[in-house]
Amino acid sequence: MPKTKVHPNAADPEHAAPVTVVTPDEEPPPTVLTVWRKSLLFNCDGFTVYDARGDLAFRVDSYDASGRRRAEVVLMDAMGTPLLTVRRKRRLGVLAERWVIYDGDAAADAEAERSNSKPLVSVRRHRRASSKEKVLANVTPLLASSSSGREASYVVEGSYGRRACVVRDHARRDAVVAEVRRKEAVLGDDVFGLVADPRLGATLAMGLVIALDEMFARGRSSARSSSLAQLRSRTWSV
Repeated sequence: MPKTKVHPNAADPEHAAPVTVVTPDEEPPPTVLTVWRKSLLFNCDGFTVYDARGDLAFRVDSYDASGRRRAEVVLMDAMGTPLLTVRRKRRLGVLAERWVIYDGDAAADAEAERSNSKPLVSVRRHRRASSKEKVLANVTPLLASSSSGREASYVVEGSYGRRACVVRDHARRDAVVAEVRRKEAVLGDDVFGLVADPRLGATLAMGLVIALDEMFARGRSSARSSSLAQLRSRTWSV
């Protein structure tokens, strides 16, 4: 059985990085990433993210490979430097699920009794009124204002399970600032594309992907268990 090549520079010419000359009056092009739902470390859960040249851009390595929702997940660069911390927030009596994305390693700051990690955005899972709704989550910036009644500046629409969703910016007339999409050359959902507009940034876009993945972790675990069971059944029946 041939291996699936993850690196985008050879496996997906459509997403290869074009040679672009940006003038001072032009906006920089979006960042195109290939996300692999797998850690490079043995017996770890996480993500491995490549840029359009096939170089390692981000990584997530979690020693909790149970598939359950984690209290917090740290996004690192290729060298292992923490960039963001995605932390789950729980409140008794409140059904809505919320994750807060911090700048840097919030876990290390908490252990050292420091407050260097600033909360950037709050990601709240949308409670659908009907199955026809396409809103997945609302994203609220936490640095701009301290008012509790502000509306979310970003909204996530589509289906993360199908790897087909977008992040829209309400402040820019619902412009798409990030997109998760399937890669045609790859089978399955563990490898997919992420396109990030420079106005949002690739780092924060990947932080939102981690939050979405945690929100729908139960469905992901069920799907993996089902696929594994089918594979074992076929193997044993031979």
